[in-house]
Amino acid sequence: MPFAPLAASFVPSFVPSLVPSFVPSFASPVDIGRDQAAGEAARELSRMAYQHEPLFDRLRRKFLQFIGDLMSGDGAGTGGVLSLVVIVVVLVVLALLLLWALRRFSGSGRAEPGAVFGRRERTAAEHRSEAERLAAEEDWAGAVRERLRAVARDLEERAVVAPLPGRTAMELAEAAGQALPSHAADLRAAARLFDDVTYGEAGGTREEYLTLAALDERLRSARTGVTA
Repeated sequence: MPFAPLAASFVPSFVPSLVPSFVPSFASPVDIGRDQAAGEAARELSRMAYQHEPLFDRLRRKFLQFIGDLMSGDGAGTGGVLSLVVIVVVLVVLALLLLWALRRFSGSGRAEPGAVFGRRERTAAEHRSEAERLAAEEDWAGAVRERLRAVARDLEERAVVAPLPGRTAMELAEAAGQALPSHAADLRAAARLFDDVTYGEAGGTREEYLTLAALDERLRSARTGVTA
């Protein structure tokens, strides 16, 4: 028996009818115009570029596209008002998120205390004069800082405490408290106030500054081991 008729006898009758639906026809290729081909290529390249686009750039592009879609609509009537409201709400939310992020990354609560003095070296009289100037401007935090620095420099100038670069306010209070025990508690309170307005979130008050200024005046007349 010939092979071809034998093989054909085992092929189901519905198979030939399925072949044209699965086999692409190459007899009549699709002819697209040059402009259409260029457009398809540009869209494909654009999709490939977006796949490698950084996340921040992608979010920014989506947001700007969203704003553009809102602004491109009809600005009259309820639609325009609604678009404006949506934009304002989005901007407010973004501003709040930015403030929250800045507060989070800047550190919440108090920072670690640092040195009493800054880079510029001043005399006690200069610190005192600067404190009075800031107090006149009602910059109570700045006035408190400068007055405590005046206290620290005055104690060093009178050899009540030895100069020590990088000394913190609390270290100053401990050293001066040992030399002037009757003022130890007030010195520690002044050091805490300095740390609060310098490294914490306290703004300082007029009463706190006047209390510190009064302590400064008492300490100026104090002598080692002698009650003022």
